[in-house]
Amino acid sequence: MALSIAEFNGMVSEHGPSLYRLAYRLVGDRHEAEDLVQEGFRSAWKSRNLFRPEEGNSRAWLAAILRRRIADHWRRPRPPVNLARDEPLESELPAVDPFRDELTDEMQQALNRLPAELKETLLLVVVAELTHQEAAEMLSVPLGTVLSRVSRARNRLREYLNATQKTKK
Repeated sequence: MALSIAEFNGMVSEHGPSLYRLAYRLVGDRHEAEDLVQEGFRSAWKSRNLFRPEEGNSRAWLAAILRRRIADHWRRPRPPVNLARDEPLESELPAVDPFRDELTDEMQQALNRLPAELKETLLLVVVAELTHQEAAEMLSVPLGTVLSRVSRARNRLREYLNATQKTKK
């Protein structure tokens, strides 16, 4: 049985912020993250008849869909940027950084230094708030691999951030 509009909207409200944080940390661009989350929700709505609440939680289902949209995004060829325009570039920056109190630029730079599998695994567990078992199932790896990756990612982040702090002093 397909999700009702009210049930789906409840999932969007409940999980939208964590999915956005996941997308933002994986792609590093606010606008691309917003687009990817919207694409993910559009895909989820189209396949809502496949969701089985008794088989898993809705956050894991939505995160798996978002992960596929992000993988598609990475595969797309990038159009060349044309900076030689006659009209000025317009940029509307948010008044407040949406991650000001959560993750710093130093953290994003440290995340970007991690190998892809460590970064993705850590973000699925920490930012998307999936259980280690849900992340293991999504990544098709054993639970021990997820535990190891998360531990190694945290250790490397700690090393990167400590090195950054020492160079600032």
